[in-house]
Amino acid sequence: MDNMNNTDERDMQNVNTDETAAPEEDNALVAEEAAAPKRRLPVAAFVLYGIAAAALAVYIAARLSPAFADFFNRHIGTVVRGFLAHLTGWIPFSLGEATVIFLPVLAVFMIVHACRRYADSWRSVFIYFCTVLSFVSLLFSVFVFGFGTGYYGTTVDKKLDLDRTAVSPEELYYTAYILAEHVNEESANVTYLCNDFSVMPYTFDEMSRKLVEAYDKVCDTYDFIPRLSSRVKPVMLSEPWTYTHISGVYTYFTGEANINTNFPDYTIPYTAAHEMAHQRGIAREDEANFIAFLVCMASDDPYIRYSGYLEVYEYVASSLYSADRSYYTAVTRRLRSNVTGEMAAYSAFFDKYRENVVANVSETVNNTYLQIQGTVGSKSYGLVVDLAVAYYRSAAYNNSSRTEQ
Repeated sequence: MDNMNNTDERDMQNVNTDETAAPEEDNALVAEEAAAPKRRLPVAAFVLYGIAAAALAVYIAARLSPAFADFFNRHIGTVVRGFLAHLTGWIPFSLGEATVIFLPVLAVFMIVHACRRYADSWRSVFIYFCTVLSFVSLLFSVFVFGFGTGYYGTTVDKKLDLDRTAVSPEELYYTAYILAEHVNEESANVTYLCNDFSVMPYTFDEMSRKLVEAYDKVCDTYDFIPRLSSRVKPVMLSEPWTYTHISGVYTYFTGEANINTNFPDYTIPYTAAHEMAHQRGIAREDEANFIAFLVCMASDDPYIRYSGYLEVYEYVASSLYSADRSYYTAVTRRLRSNVTGEMAAYSAFFDKYRENVVANVSETVNNTYLQIQGTVGSKSYGLVVDLAVAYYRSAAYNNSSRTEQ
């Protein structure tokens, strides 16, 4: 009986010891959690969110007031775009392209990093997500401060005092006729290969310098276009990029004008001038097309002039084809055989890329983006026809006025 009692006493002591230890362990865990530093949103994230809020206010103001959009785009936007262009201009490759290529790798790294370092609690996950989102918001801020307000300023036709009204088939024919004559004239100084494609007679960098010189001339005439010593960059993955039907893109977050070099040579100077227009704050696509046309015309180089005239001729001729087939046939017959051969060669080149899923997706994304910015979407590229007709209509009026005087 004594042995049994001793055993019971020891069991009771063990139970009491366990019961005493459990609260002590809980208290230790609570103390450890209390001692551990709580994760907080970094100060940098608050700053970036504050900048994004300011950008949103600017964006709304620009949409409401063209005068404010003009002021901001000309004074603040010019500084931001110029800073980015100079910051990345010395890099021999497209930083924008490299960013897009390595974006999936970066995304995987961030997910793995989050799982290892921030998966201890939902609070940590939330803090990490908000931190990442703050850096993403910087893209929106740079877009607004550097480029986005350009969509809502005074239109180019008003700045140039052009009469942008409805276009008749006769005016389309008149414009196409003039452009065809210029194309023929410039083609006499162009070298063509046996497959009918013309050849750009200098390097990509030399083309950039020639276009900057032409832009300086245009800036002397139209002061709303800021001066900028910039360059265009070839895209390394140009051949697969051609399946998107995109010949060039301005990456606003790096300030770079990126060119698809897989397209035929004659398209490249005009495309480069278009993207350089974006670098200078001309946001709307039809206006960037038209400014590129003015720049190409102002160039001292015959191949750049040839590129500008032929590209805009193709836009106008396409509209003329829809408006009046007989006019279209008449003006097409005026083109030299080398020029029609180049256009036929381009059509054959593009057949490989014409119909594909990637192009459809790219078209949808680009169209949606442009519509969000208040334009008519992808159709806005072709609206350069209205500006070209208005330009030659104004030129004809001025010539007739001088003749009467």
